[in-house]
Amino acid sequence: MRLRVEFTTEPFDLDETPGHALVAREVIEGAGLDAVDVGPFGNTAEGRADAVLGAVGELLRRTLGAGATRISVQLNVLADEGPAPAAGAREGDR
Repeated sequence: MRLRVEFTTEPFDLDETPGHALVAREVIEGAGLDAVDVGPFGNTAEGRADAVLGAVGELLRRTLGAGATRISVQLNVLADEGPAPAAGAREGDR
């Protein structure tokens, strides 16, 4: 499965990039994700589910530690790269 993560960290500062935003950029750019787009008002990245989820966990821990007071995260499923679920498999078994 592939995921897309979109996130912002706050508080915003239009005059100087906050430390938590720099940390967020470092985490996402260093996570080995695809299609990374880092901007002043929002950030996106795509990758395998395990890589994205690991990056999100690190992002939350490190940006909070760097002074973020609010982090907004949205995850979207892009596609399933794995084998098709077995016939009769329940939703929770996938």
